[in-house]
Amino acid sequence: MTTMNLSPGQLDLLFQALGDPTRRAILERLARGPASVSELAAPFDMALPSLMGHVRRLEESGLVTSTKDGRIRTVQLVTGAFTPVRSWLDEQRAIWEGRLDRLDDYVTRLMKDREDGS
Repeated sequence: MTTMNLSPGQLDLLFQALGDPTRRAILERLARGPASVSELAAPFDMALPSLMGHVRRLEESGLVTSTKDGRIRTVQLVTGAFTPVRSWLDEQRAIWEGRLDRLDDYVTRLMKDREDGS
């Protein structure tokens, strides 16, 4: 999936979700596997409703899903959810590498012309 396939605002939602350190920490924990909301809340000094707000934001962005079994809500990463972010970053890297390569070629030509002219 490339950024061209994203609906308007989807990339914004992803970056907004990733822009918060608490949500990034939750994602780092989920990279090891699914976890209950209680497990996710353990390292943070915040009320459970606040943590659930972070989980909802991650769900809205499409990065995680959650299921409820009785009183236990389990959260897990969505496979491939980071693909749009990676694709966008790869596109940006390609653009900037091309620009820097052209700048390097230009500076190299200037230096060669300077050496040839002196």
